[in-house]
Amino acid sequence: MSKKKVIDLVTEELAPYLQKEGYTLYHTEFVKEGRDWFLRVFIEKAPEHPDEWPGNVSADDCEKVSHFLSDRLDQLDPIEQNYYLEVSSPGMDRPLLKDEDFIRYKDRLVDVKLYESIDGKKKLTGKLIGRSDGYLHIEDKKGKVLDLPREKVSKINLTIVF
Repeated sequence: MSKKKVIDLVTEELAPYLQKEGYTLYHTEFVKEGRDWFLRVFIEKAPEHPDEWPGNVSADDCEKVSHFLSDRLDQLDPIEQNYYLEVSSPGMDRPLLKDEDFIRYKDRLVDVKLYESIDGKKKLTGKLIGRSDGYLHIEDKKGKVLDLPREKVSKINLTIVF
């Protein structure tokens, strides 16, 4: 089964359970690292009110979802290769992946990794201004707004501030 089909199946199988139990799906990935395959599912607590954002999950929440998904995948047995199932929170340094993530975390500090350097830098930290027309807009420490072509951005995560 292809990576995309695995992700689609997991999303479809999890949706009713997550809704019933008060969780939302942040992201799913099925990746090969070295010789091992990993099915990673990132969840959050569903917001109590429609205008709120999802909440953080505990280890118990992750364990609960992991047991459900593991049992369901054992019943269906759709994945040919051996894999490790990991269910977790997206974390404090969560990746920004969807349009709503860029809206939700506007004005927050982000770490940006680039495929190739811009102005001699491949890593940047700045305030997320937004994204539009294929560009990611970041304000650097000096207040300068950088318009980064989206195709040059390999990864963008929230910055952990202590």
